Amino acid sequence: MSANCLHTHTEFCDGKGSVEAFCQAAYAKGLSALGFSAHAPITKKTGLKTDWHLADERLDEYIDTVNAARRLWAGKLPVYLGLEVDYIKGLSSPADKDFQSLGLDYIIGSVHYVFPPAGGEPFTVDDEAAVFEREVSRHFSGDGEAVMEAYWDAVEGMISQGGFDILGHLDLIRKNNPRGEYFNPQGERYRRRIRQIAPKAARSGAVVEVNTGGINRGKTADPYPSRELLALLRAAGARVTITADAHEPDHLGGGYDTAREILLRAGYTETVEFEGPERGWTAAAI
Repeated sequence: MSANCLHTHTEFCDGKGSVEAFCQAAYAKGLSALGFSAHAPITKKTGLKTDWHLADERLDEYIDTVNAARRLWAGKLPVYLGLEVDYIKGLSSPADKDFQSLGLDYIIGSVHYVFPPAGGEPFTVDDEAAVFEREVSRHFSGDGEAVMEAYWDAVEGMISQGGFDILGHLDLIRKNNPRGEYFNPQGERYRRRIRQIAPKAARSGAVVEVNTGGINRGKTADPYPSRELLALLRAAGARVTITADAHEPDHLGGGYDTAREILLRAGYTETVEFEGPERGWTAAAI
């Protein structure tokens, strides 16, 4: 049973470990391919300052390092160059020309940020629980349902603009809602939004990642997307690929057995694996 991982974060952004360390681990674990997806630089273009995105001044170094690894591991491990690009309405999008012109093998499109309804800087929905609670209280008057709606609005906005090959951790809004503290995942408002998003995701032509990063870091018991959303995606005809959202080499391949089990329950019988921008995606039995 082959497996690849296209969602990895090294020491170039918020991960631990070098590009070479990830390549060695992927080879040792028998992965069929490894793709690097640093959080794309955003400070220069948005004015937002973070400690978890690739610094603007290191973008060329990142590209050169991954391409060097591609050459070094040729014939042993296919290595691909990507970025995880944030959609932040009006500020950043996977469709932006500066990202599209980099000659990447693929782009993961993700939503981390939502805007306060009264304006001001956006905040991330996957921050530490205490920070998320503070931001929801400060900007949304504690209305978690409104934050949830803002998140799905952003996802729909990203899908409408396009520019990505992979949809990242589609329902990341679940991370800080493990016990329904902010919204009811079985409630009609939430279920209406995921019923709407599934066919839009499928029609985008992008591959939806089944992301085990929350499992690997002890944040969730299941991957993103949820079992219910995966079933909706299956019914809509969306293709899926499993990724570890690895932030250290040991994460590679982590949680894949759980992801496969959940995919089978959702009605999937195959995933797709990336074979480069020229060959595209090929199907693999689960």
